[in-house]
Amino acid sequence: MNSVYQTNKGINQSIEFKGLKAQYIWYLGGGVLGLMIVFAVLFIVGIPSLTCVALIGAAGTVMVIKIYKMSGHYGEYGMMKALASRQVPKNVKVRSRAVFIK
Repeated sequence: MNSVYQTNKGINQSIEFKGLKAQYIWYLGGGVLGLMIVFAVLFIVGIPSLTCVALIGAAGTVMVIKIYKMSGHYGEYGMMKALASRQVPKNVKVRSRAVFIK
């Protein structure tokens, strides 16, 4: 008897959901949660509901476009590499030769 097993070709690959890769899924989820909180605060303050919906809709659209753009531009690890490269000094100044002696 031969058994046929399906191979999982997605092993060790990052998560992808509708074009968003890795950490950008979490960024989008956090942004949606933040927009929901802002909507609740605006509604409780007394701003008309249609105005709240328009503001949150516009902010949500901008957020989604920016996150998709970052996901496409940087990819899975690119944004972390770009942030890390900013922290590397351009040059190192040595004021003493004591480091090189002995």
